[in-house]
Amino acid sequence: MRRTGGLPLSRDILNIRVRELKPSGIRRFFELIIGRDDVISLGVGEPDFAVPWRIREEMIYSLEKGITSYTSNFGLLELREAIADYYKKFGVETSYENVLVTTGVSEGIDIALRAVVNPGETVLVPEPTYVSYQPLAFLSGADVISIPTCPDFKLTFEDLVKYRDRNVKVLMLNYPNNPTGVSYRKKELEEIADAAVELDCIVISDEIYGELSYNFRHVSIASLNGMEDRTVILNGFSKGFAMTGMRVGYAIAPEPILDGMLKIHQYSMLCAPVTAQIGALEALRNGEDELERMRAEYMRRRNFFVKRLREMFDVVMPDGAFYAFPDVSSTGLSGEEFAERLLMEKNVAVVPGSAFGECGSGHVRCAYAVSMEKLREAVDRMSDFVNSL
Repeated sequence: MRRTGGLPLSRDILNIRVRELKPSGIRRFFELIIGRDDVISLGVGEPDFAVPWRIREEMIYSLEKGITSYTSNFGLLELREAIADYYKKFGVETSYENVLVTTGVSEGIDIALRAVVNPGETVLVPEPTYVSYQPLAFLSGADVISIPTCPDFKLTFEDLVKYRDRNVKVLMLNYPNNPTGVSYRKKELEEIADAAVELDCIVISDEIYGELSYNFRHVSIASLNGMEDRTVILNGFSKGFAMTGMRVGYAIAPEPILDGMLKIHQYSMLCAPVTAQIGALEALRNGEDELERMRAEYMRRRNFFVKRLREMFDVVMPDGAFYAFPDVSSTGLSGEEFAERLLMEKNVAVVPGSAFGECGSGHVRCAYAVSMEKLREAVDRMSDFVNSL
């Protein structure tokens, strides 16, 4: 039984910033799904593919050989070398010495923010946004400013430079974006890079969906002139290689920032799981064919799903990832009302857009990381629901 109350302290037991944190809007909604049968969930941002067999086989073999120990705090040297080489495809020339293997991108976000942000400095977070950025920036002591990007969900030079007098230390960037799927071409990234230079800030660039780009090739902002020394790249193996449960990611950063991140990492996490690191190395060495197969399937689903959604709603075409973010306000329902009634009346789970910031109000996030059969059934049920209103 969970213990409540009765703690022998005469003061608040929780850190003041933890007390002020709001619970995740995603988590509250997922709890409504537990115990319900026949629910098609478009809510979870997780591939429906298993980890490719050759990767699993390599991890199993490593266990059979008894490789179960800690690794260097930095991660396996072979993996760091492979990551440095791999990022050439996104235009970045770097060394393994600038690579830190983390326990998923989530850890990378946390330690990157804590490594560079001082209390009172500002972190800019474009909205709609992945749910972790604002809470983790807040816990680091930052003042957080949200930048709405509706209706096209694109960040511009003008959006950023108006904060030149706000002591901006970090710009959080995520592309292709969760929850909208929107991404940036090189020319658009150059505008953002110019603004980052003018603000004299660091860009923490979460590129976890970079491999799942459909309309144009992913380019890292770190590859642009003047950006290598002010960018922390975060990426991992959860989305492109369907290795969510393995919890292995990485950061590529300038030496002073990487050293700061390593200090936190070595005290809090020590290292990413060695079995997962071995699997990640196999993914980079021999996983390209499986990655291409999954990317083609996501693109097929995106084309089908967005076409059907557009029969009901306004939807910005996702450039990548596996999310669509339709505007459901034409139904007369809020995003929360729409999501809750769709779940209760049609057994289809989506996430209210407000979970990703105020700019997401009136929208819902739909993850098309389910089979085509389930996707067809889900959108048919959604259509029936809209027609019943």
